[in-house]
Amino acid sequence: MKIRLDQVDESYDWRETLELAVGDLNRSELMALGAVEYRGRINPTYEGFLFRVALSYEQTLRCMRCLAPVTESTSSEVDLLIHTGAKVTDEELELQEADLGVLVLEDLELDTRPILIEQIQLGIPMKPLCKDDCAGLCPSCGADCNAGPCGCEKAVDPRWAGLAGLKSQSTE
Repeated sequence: MKIRLDQVDESYDWRETLELAVGDLNRSELMALGAVEYRGRINPTYEGFLFRVALSYEQTLRCMRCLAPVTESTSSEVDLLIHTGAKVTDEELELQEADLGVLVLEDLELDTRPILIEQIQLGIPMKPLCKDDCAGLCPSCGADCNAGPCGCEKAVDPRWAGLAGLKSQSTE
C-alpha cells in the first residue's frame, strides 16, 4: 500500500490484508504464510510523521531437526518516525541508537510493503523447532527419533575408539 504523506492532515488509519508468496521472503525454513492482517495509523508530528502498524499472521515453518511442519500464530508491532524531504545518498553512515526507529524518505510517498516484509522476516526464527527437546532424524536411516528408537546400531566414531577401550578397562 502506498500512502501520500502530504495528504495526511491529522491522522490516517487503515486496516488491510496482504497476501505474500513464500518465495517473496526467500527463507528456506518457511513452508507457508497465511494472509497478513495489519492495521496502522500515521500521525503528523513536529519532526515528521509517526507510523504505527500492528501485524498478525500464521506461518508454517520446517523444524530444523526433524523437518516436521510447525504452524504458529505471530504478531508484531512497528513504530517508526518518518522524516521526509531528506536527500538519501549511497555513502556509508554510522547509525546511532536514535536512528534505529527512523525512516528517511526523499519524497512524500510511503510504500508500506517493504516495511511489512521486513517485519515478517524478523518474525521467522533462525532455527525453528517443533519442540525444545526434538530428537531429530537418525543420521543412519533417516527415521524420526521423536517417534521412538529406530533400531539402528549406534556406530562408534573411530576417532573415539581409544576412549571406549579406556572406559571398558576402568569398569573391569
